[in-house]
Amino acid sequence: MASLESATRIGRLSSTISNSVAKLDKVLQSHGLQTPSFDEDASTNPSLPEEAVALQNVILDATSELHDLVSSPMGLLLNKTSQNNMVPFQFISHLGIAEMVPLGGQISFQEIAAKTGLNEQIIGRILRFAITMRVFREPEPGMLAHSNVSKAITDSSLNDWLKAESRDLWPAATETFDAVMKWPNSQEINETAFTLAHNTDKSVYDFFQANPDRALTFVGSLKALTSSPDYDVRHVIDNYDWQSLGHVQVVDVGGSRGNVGIQLAKNFSQLKVLVQDKEEVIRGAENDVPEEVKDRVSFAVHDIFCVIILRALVPALKHNARIIIQEACLPEPGTVPVWKESRLRAADLSMTALFNARDRTAKDWKALFAEADSRFVLESVIQPTGSALAMMDLRWNAED
Repeated sequence: MASLESATRIGRLSSTISNSVAKLDKVLQSHGLQTPSFDEDASTNPSLPEEAVALQNVILDATSELHDLVSSPMGLLLNKTSQNNMVPFQFISHLGIAEMVPLGGQISFQEIAAKTGLNEQIIGRILRFAITMRVFREPEPGMLAHSNVSKAITDSSLNDWLKAESRDLWPAATETFDAVMKWPNSQEINETAFTLAHNTDKSVYDFFQANPDRALTFVGSLKALTSSPDYDVRHVIDNYDWQSLGHVQVVDVGGSRGNVGIQLAKNFSQLKVLVQDKEEVIRGAENDVPEEVKDRVSFAVHDIFCVIILRALVPALKHNARIIIQEACLPEPGTVPVWKESRLRAADLSMTALFNARDRTAKDWKALFAEADSRFVLESVIQPTGSALAMMDLRWNAED
């Protein structure tokens, strides 16, 4: 009976995939968008219409489940647990291999070996593993050309992201078990998997402050992350009625180098924006503010710890003041596409490895706001389509 049910399931999945792909193809064509491809010049970061995102979710979940169903248990575990998946990206990012490949052309493994000082055999083995993950192509034996994925890595911020992932975050992830066993109840920011991995007693922030080159790489990696459709600033601009606020100052706490704040100022001329973040993050950021909004975007130092942030805001808040929080909001199990839930839960574990912190559900956020001050009222939680982050509208009720 079990095998019959499995056969029925894979048949249903096959139909779902076929029908959804046909619909997605039509939607993409109707919007003048390219069909997905690994070709070098194929689109790498398209912003999709909502109907395409919905179909994308169905296809990603169905193809993943079908792949897992037709794998053996051991095959599935091998796919999920390969410790070597990050290895090619470490070589590619740190050696700058993507930039060695001419756009529209190719380069030999031998030439790459000469440029990097490594032997041709190891270069070939590393790159051929990357090729199985759709990174680069081998159009003829021993020659390397771009796929759209490897071409994307020629962007310095995406290369920084791979550097930071492979050098700073991946080693921390492998120490998560040991850190939790060593400090099972700790919430200290310097008792983490990151501190074990890097043999330091410093927090992530202090570690990067002491290693400015790595800090710059990490900041570059954040730029790559926030440039993806999941973190598109349009999610902030389009999912709150900023125009209704009138002439006010918006304080962007934890606003990094002002990406969101600058876009708010550009789109809403009545807003002044103060971006707050740690000193090492915002240092020199004012130099990157476009001239057209320079008089309405400023920066200030602020420590970033959830409850402390909220309590620090209290003295400056007037009755009915609004606090808009854009943060990860973990879904209840099974309420979002599996591929998305998996990515969110992986990010949650990264919070543990790096900061002894965690991402929160809507209930957790409500409890945190109450812990900070019972006068904070959570009005709504919106999860914009295609966004990795939720929008939470918090109101200050001074009359309670």
